[in-house]
Amino acid sequence: MRRTITNLVLVLVLVLLAAMPAMAAPDPQVGVNVVLKGDITAEDLAALGQFGQVQQQLPAIDAVILRARASQLEAIRALPSVAAASLDAPRSAGPTSTLPVADFADGLSTWNLDAINVTDFGFGNRMVAQTGEGVYVAVLDTGLVRDWRNVFPEERIAVEYARSFGGGANENANVSEQPNKWERDVNSHGTHVTSTILGYALNGTPVAGVAPLARVIPVKVLNQNGSGWSSVIAQGIVYIADLKAGPLQNAPVVINMSLGGPELDAVEKAAIDYAVSKGVIIVAAAGNEGMAGMGYPGAYEPVISVAAAGFTWQWVVGPWWYAIDDPEPNDAANYFIGDFSSRAWPGQDLDVTAPGVSVVGPYKVNNGNEMTYYFLGGTSMASPHVAGIVALMAEKNPALTAGQAEAILEGTALPLPPACRVVGSPAGAQEYCWEANATGAGLALADQALMATP
Repeated sequence: MRRTITNLVLVLVLVLLAAMPAMAAPDPQVGVNVVLKGDITAEDLAALGQFGQVQQQLPAIDAVILRARASQLEAIRALPSVAAASLDAPRSAGPTSTLPVADFADGLSTWNLDAINVTDFGFGNRMVAQTGEGVYVAVLDTGLVRDWRNVFPEERIAVEYARSFGGGANENANVSEQPNKWERDVNSHGTHVTSTILGYALNGTPVAGVAPLARVIPVKVLNQNGSGWSSVIAQGIVYIADLKAGPLQNAPVVINMSLGGPELDAVEKAAIDYAVSKGVIIVAAAGNEGMAGMGYPGAYEPVISVAAAGFTWQWVVGPWWYAIDDPEPNDAANYFIGDFSSRAWPGQDLDVTAPGVSVVGPYKVNNGNEMTYYFLGGTSMASPHVAGIVALMAEKNPALTAGQAEAILEGTALPLPPACRVVGSPAGAQEYCWEANATGAGLALADQALMATP
């Protein structure tokens, strides 16, 4: 009898479930980034207000950040005043691999700066006259670690312009400024990126940088996990563009973005176009997705995008990263393309390549540990090499435009034809192969780019 009752209950449950209406698919409220066809008006805000709450306005680029349901995106796009609209897009940074460095020697040139002909083997070895003096490089990233003053000279960080922006899709679509959080980072990504541009010191040991006399503006747009949203990135870009149009109007300004995501957001695109129109030159990582294609904003044409290369002599002898000279002239056989480095799909714009496999820099695994050195791999590490080269070019020619900088870099790069290389590593030999869509014009060379800069 008990089995019969159980069966009857099961049948009843099934009948009730069948009679219930199908559950609606989730339709959560999300951040929607909207670019208008003209200036923001009360009528525009009222029309958008039918779909949700306008959280923020960006008048400089005729854009608003809206909190609405994902299903309403097409209806928002159909409004007569809307030029483009897209869901707030995730952005992330972070290397593909980390490996602590066991040893360090005082003040020697590292392989990555040797490869792009900024320094040569040994001490007192700068190969180019320019140092980035008078140029500002905004690093849109995770910010700097709390004890950054132990790593960088204080005068090299433009603390008066440093900012932190947070929020985005997971924070009711509201982008807000977070005072002083730019120097409270526990991720270390932005600190490592900055070290490539400026060089760094740890316990008094100086290490060369691409543009050691530039001033870096830390702009925190990624959270403590190294991720964020395109609306926050756009806010950071607009902030730097307004600096260029205002207090920094007489100084060259470069933006480095070692971050990206799978699609280009409408407001992010408008922010880039606005910044370029004000004279800002933007450099960004190509992405770490390998054959899956480039990330954005790197793949967007006005941005100078950078793929990641390694050194074929890596791990051949002990302290290879500073103790092996990369001979001149540069030989393409000495380099390979990291398998993580994003290949360009049709319609994506990959410009040049720079060192991005096993690049050494200061890094903290959490806020409580002492600073140490890490090898990091990723196009995040490649991008600041090129941002630094652009800073050198802009020092030589302060009127340099984004288009001119890109053309010069591409025209003077060392071609890296499709090939395969077998490279040693702590885990054993590995073969790296790539096609023409992996390198852009080739390896960026500072000395050649500077000679071609008018």
